[in-house]
Amino acid sequence: MAKQKKRKNKMDTQAMMAAYKMQATPGDPHRLLARMAGSWTIKSMFWMDPQSPLLEANNSCEQEMILGGRYLQQKYTGQMEGEAFTGIGLIGYDNHAKRYVSTWIDTMSTGIYFFEGASSKDGNTLTMKSSSNDPLKGPMKYRQVTRIVDGKTLLMEMYGTRKNGKEEKLSEEIFSRKE
Repeated sequence: MAKQKKRKNKMDTQAMMAAYKMQATPGDPHRLLARMAGSWTIKSMFWMDPQSPLLEANNSCEQEMILGGRYLQQKYTGQMEGEAFTGIGLIGYDNHAKRYVSTWIDTMSTGIYFFEGASSKDGNTLTMKSSSNDPLKGPMKYRQVTRIVDGKTLLMEMYGTRKNGKEEKLSEEIFSRKE
């Protein structure tokens, strides 16, 4: 009887490991992320609020697939209002939850932003949402839209919605692949 229980548990463990392995296998959503890997120059435009003047900067981003093609790691460098700015992002697709997930950290904060979202049917647009308590604007909801324009161009737009429910465009960034 003890041998039968051990054998049954071993089979259950093998089935469990097979299920975990299947959930950990990169697929089409991960290939979408891989399309964004590379070295990029960025024309950045930021609006602190709708009445503020446009802030522009030229920045850069290194994006690479890591951990066997499961995650896109972003290393962003540049300037914001003449000050050095760096950020690190990590984007993945959760096979179990069937959604894209992302984290973002940068030198303008000590918080970690968590995003979730989906891609368009054609796989060229990734829309992610997040929320936080902005130190100046209060509770905010964010919507980030990244479009793969072609193999050499990405367009990333960030929108914010305050308590009043009105969505504002916060930034627009044009990524151009370095040759």
